[in-house]
Amino acid sequence: AASNLDEMLGIALHNTPTPVPGAPGLWVLNIDPDNAAESYRQRVIAQMDTAATDAERATVREQLSGACTTEIASFDEFASLLADDPEHFDHIIFDTAPTGHTLRLLSLPKAWSGFLDGNDRGASCLGPHSGLKMQEERFKAALSALSDPALTTVVLVTRADKGAILEAERTSQDLHALGLNHQRLAVNGVFHASDRTDAVACAIEDLEQQALDEMPQLLKHLPQDQVPLRAFDTVGLAALRALLSPAAPTSGPVQAAPASHTAPVQGLAALADALAAAGHGLIMVMGKGGVGKTTVAAALALGLVQRGKTVHLSTTDPAAHLAATLEGEVPGLQVSRIDPKVETQRYIDKIMAAKAPHLDAQEQALLLEDLRSPCTEEVAVFHAFSRIVSEARSAFVVLDTAPTGHSMLLMDATGAYHRQMVREFDGPEKSGSAHIVTPLMRLQDAAYTKIILVTLPELTPVSQAAALQEDLRRAGVEPYAWVLNKSVLAAGTHDPLLAARLAGERKQIDRMANGLAARLFTLPWLTVPPIGFVELSKLVLGSVPAEP
Repeated sequence: AASNLDEMLGIALHNTPTPVPGAPGLWVLNIDPDNAAESYRQRVIAQMDTAATDAERATVREQLSGACTTEIASFDEFASLLADDPEHFDHIIFDTAPTGHTLRLLSLPKAWSGFLDGNDRGASCLGPHSGLKMQEERFKAALSALSDPALTTVVLVTRADKGAILEAERTSQDLHALGLNHQRLAVNGVFHASDRTDAVACAIEDLEQQALDEMPQLLKHLPQDQVPLRAFDTVGLAALRALLSPAAPTSGPVQAAPASHTAPVQGLAALADALAAAGHGLIMVMGKGGVGKTTVAAALALGLVQRGKTVHLSTTDPAAHLAATLEGEVPGLQVSRIDPKVETQRYIDKIMAAKAPHLDAQEQALLLEDLRSPCTEEVAVFHAFSRIVSEARSAFVVLDTAPTGHSMLLMDATGAYHRQMVREFDGPEKSGSAHIVTPLMRLQDAAYTKIILVTLPELTPVSQAAALQEDLRRAGVEPYAWVLNKSVLAAGTHDPLLAARLAGERKQIDRMANGLAARLFTLPWLTVPPIGFVELSKLVLGSVPAEP
């Protein structure tokens, strides 16, 4: 949902395969979730009985308006490439969404097939039962192709970083559970210091090597490729082709990066000060996978606690590792996780407790069966999210969100709920919507909610954060600040390879400061991992150099 293949390849993406100029034999397409959902709706409605009334068709279209429809429709497009087009291409490469979102997508066909096996009634939250049945064979064919090691290889991409490697291990385990056993590991951006007198460079290399040496056995047994860190942004065909060759050593005198016209960027301590001034509120930390959202969220939560505030730190990320980042309990800080499975069961129990007393045994069984639909998870997570959002009326809530695509699905559910509430309160003989406060309205309230976008000092992550900002603005939500993580400028180094990247970083800082970010804060590339109370606290007490 937040792909940037167009920027990588220098071509406008469409939802049909488009040839890439300058790369004969390479075609690219983007599975557009909205287009996929509309195509799915049209196919399901076309399956309805010819005697169906316009009102019945409108009801089905309304059933098919949620984020769950978008998910299953996206998988349907994904599955069609696996099942329908083997003769058109020698290879199909999927650039998947970040971990949590991808695992959810890959688990859908098995979940829906199981639901369909035990459900012969007329409808579900994805419309008429016949509409789902027509997809079942395609789902099964897709599962079969994904599970066939002769057909499918899953490449797990990670960084030489302890947290990223642990996430890759969890992903590998989850993929094995889904039957996707043919895996290999790619470690991206591996750095080797060329100047052993540079303390920052040596510390970075040593930390990465330690993370690789301590890699879990599950990953160590996988075939592994390492991609060295390059002095350039890997955008465009020439840069991408260069990745296929051994990295050329960076040698010669270090060229000073061009002077920046941007004022010095403040550190996280200044951001914590600004947030604490409000007294309470919701702080949502957002961004693409792997940019450091969890670190920033945990540091800001600790910063608010140090400033005398009561804080609830939570996450919507299915692959979150808040506990590992904090390494222990902190007085004044509550830490939780919105676990989709736990929230789904809680939601089912709540609905059954409310409705079961008024139903006979058969009706109870039908209701429970319907609640076991995979769509229930979407509703349950939204309810948990809404519950946490409302806590910010009297305290601070810091939310470490799932990576971009998954978070936008949650925002879609929030928007759909808002529209439903407005319709209900603005209908005939209703008192109007002036008396309701939906979660979306709280997110749109700049005094209540502060959105923090986290990015890295490279072209692609900054462009991805800019696209996320535009998505939020379309929902009426204005980001409060950006955090630039892993800044080499702020760390201080003279290593040739790192120094070669400084000009690109200055360009991205200028780009953010001169139009993209209303407020910009920075976090240096740290020589000691920001894990545990002591190291995280340094980030918000100002004891780490903050200005490039």
